Amino acid sequence: MAEINLEDLLEKRVQQAEDSSPNLVPEKAVGRIAQTVEELTPAERAEVDKIKEGLDLTDSAAIIDFGTTAQKNIADFSDSILSNVRTKDSGYVGELLSELLTNVKSFEPKSSEGGFLKKLPLVGSLVGKAQTVMQGYEKVSVQVEKVKTSLQKARMLMMKDVSMLDSLFTKNLEYFKTLELYIRAGEEKLQEMREVTLPKLRAQAAASSDPMAAQVVSDFESAVERFEKKVHDLKISKTISIQTAPQIRLIQNNDKVLIDRVQSAIYNAIPLWKNQMVIALGLTNQRKVLSMQHSVNEMTNDLLKKNAEMLKVGTIETAKENERSIVDIETVRKVNDDLVTTIETTLKIQQEGREKRRAAEAELVALEGRLKKALESTLDGRNG
Repeated sequence: MAEINLEDLLEKRVQQAEDSSPNLVPEKAVGRIAQTVEELTPAERAEVDKIKEGLDLTDSAAIIDFGTTAQKNIADFSDSILSNVRTKDSGYVGELLSELLTNVKSFEPKSSEGGFLKKLPLVGSLVGKAQTVMQGYEKVSVQVEKVKTSLQKARMLMMKDVSMLDSLFTKNLEYFKTLELYIRAGEEKLQEMREVTLPKLRAQAAASSDPMAAQVVSDFESAVERFEKKVHDLKISKTISIQTAPQIRLIQNNDKVLIDRVQSAIYNAIPLWKNQMVIALGLTNQRKVLSMQHSVNEMTNDLLKKNAEMLKVGTIETAKENERSIVDIETVRKVNDDLVTTIETTLKIQQEGREKRRAAEAELVALEGRLKKALESTLDGRNG
């Protein structure tokens, strides 16, 4: 843009249009401005100059629109970053990993009933235990496979997020560079206004006889102040862009950490768990066989002991019976003693009976004699 003079401001006030004027910027001021952009590349230097040339501080709309495209890009970009923050996804992946751990820990065989073999005294408990182990393994395996599928999907989404965040980082860098160019152009323009244009305009207004000169210069100073605030707003947007870069990297790093955890779960933890379950099943089968063998051995020993005891008792009893007479001598002696006693007792009783009969007969004879005497006496008494 050409240099601004008091006449330009007065004419702008009347016509509300932009007029060109000769370049009156001193070489000293140009040198100061050039010193502030020494680090810019030639292409960036050209872009800054283009922005400055297209900037008209006498146009309020131009001041308002200065850098708004870059600011809007930054605002839209920030919204995009917020919408892609993976707090929910991180929690979701954590829930999947916790669910995987819970399913693996839940593999604890429990007793159950049913089945013909389980009703057998010897192998029932062993078969039941083996069936429970297999059922528990199959149930947990199904749940683990579901979690594995969900983890794989989450891993793919996070890998896409990492790629998307790389693109966002690149865009953020582009927006940052654009803001930097606008800010540099604005700062150079402000420096030019403070050091060259405004002092010149104040001098021209002081020397002018136009009563509106001082007012238009004051209005222009206000426009410069508004432009300074606009540049300050762009610097704030630049700060936001600077802050956004590490935020993007933090989100990426979090996703990468989760990807590593998910990959570790999919390719390390789950296969290792399956291998350990195969080993556990094998050990369970070994314990089942060993327990069954132990039970068989115990039962065999018990049978042998019981049979040996029965054989011992039977043999002894048989031998005793074999050596025993048909009638024991004790029995013969007892029978004989009882017989002798019986005979003796019988004879004694018979003897006593005979004696009692003799005594009774004698007594009967005596009684009969007495009775006869009594009868005779009675008859004699009657006759006499």
